[in-house]
Amino acid sequence: MRLSEHQRNVIRGATAEVVGPSARVLLFGSRTRPDLRGGDIDLLVELPAPVPDRFAVGNRLGAQIERQLGLQKIDILVADPETPVSPVLAAARRDGIPV
Repeated sequence: MRLSEHQRNVIRGATAEVVGPSARVLLFGSRTRPDLRGGDIDLLVELPAPVPDRFAVGNRLGAQIERQLGLQKIDILVADPETPVSPVLAAARRDGIPV
C-alpha cells in the first residue's frame, strides 16, 4: 500500500467524521501496488445503511480529505446495501486493502 500513516489516519478520521465510524474504507487501484509510482488515491467507502445521495457523500468526504492532505487526485466510490454491483465495485471489493 502506497499511503503514508498520516494519509491513512486522515482518510480514516475524515470518513468517521463524514459518514460515521461504521463505514469500511478500502484502497484499490494503482496505490495498492508497491512496484508502481504515483497515481491517484482510489477509495471504496462501504456504508452499512442506505444513504439518499451517495454522490454527495463522496464529494463531502473527498473535500474533507483534500483539506487535510492538500490537492491530490482522490476518487471515492461510495457503496451502500442498495448499490448495484458494477465491475468496478466488484474489483474494488475483491482487490481492496483496508485503510
